[in-house]
Amino acid sequence: MRRKHWALLLAAIVVPLTLSTTAHAAGPAPAAPAADCTYTPTPPADNFKGIPVFDAVKAAKPFKATLRTKQGDITFKALTDKAPCTTFSFRFLAEHDYFDKSHCHRLTTQRIFVLQCGDPTGTGSGGPGYSFPDENLTGATYPAGTVAMANAGPNTNGSQFFFVWKDTKLSPAYTPFGQVTGGLDVLQRIAAAGEDDQNGPGDGYPALRTDIRNVKISKG
Repeated sequence: MRRKHWALLLAAIVVPLTLSTTAHAAGPAPAAPAADCTYTPTPPADNFKGIPVFDAVKAAKPFKATLRTKQGDITFKALTDKAPCTTFSFRFLAEHDYFDKSHCHRLTTQRIFVLQCGDPTGTGSGGPGYSFPDENLTGATYPAGTVAMANAGPNTNGSQFFFVWKDTKLSPAYTPFGQVTGGLDVLQRIAAAGEDDQNGPGDGYPALRTDIRNVKISKG
């Protein structure tokens, strides 16, 4: 059975890895984020931990996230000032152990250079039971070390995200919400081991299985 995946769109090339069997073509620019950071109940609800209620005071507090993986630790600084809805959601899920014992299910090594994680089902079609709007897209770029949301089209963010392990050109359609401060070498070692091409050349399951043991949130 062909696996279904959250989409990653290249600037001029549609990579056909979506939540449905119909690829999402590049369309109008995504809508601006909702000022109130509403999280809307949306299936699927895998490893459901509830739906966050946005707290502006908590959302403004800087934090770092450390993913303790089988391949080594990866730490990033959350861009709470630029992507408060996204970072609040990530923190909520991490503090509720949502990512524990999951694994990064997708590695791309041609044209785009990312490691995608955040799906407890490991299939690329899982989600936390809610969605929320895009943000921080104006002028967005994706240099090495960027942490950004994967999606299935505008304003469909859930739990899946990706690390950029090498400078990548993408359309500004994926909310950047973090910057790697430690562990870029871990990501590059995972990438160097390659993937199985199950989704096409240079796009598949990472050869070095990357289990996320837990995610630690600390002060930024």
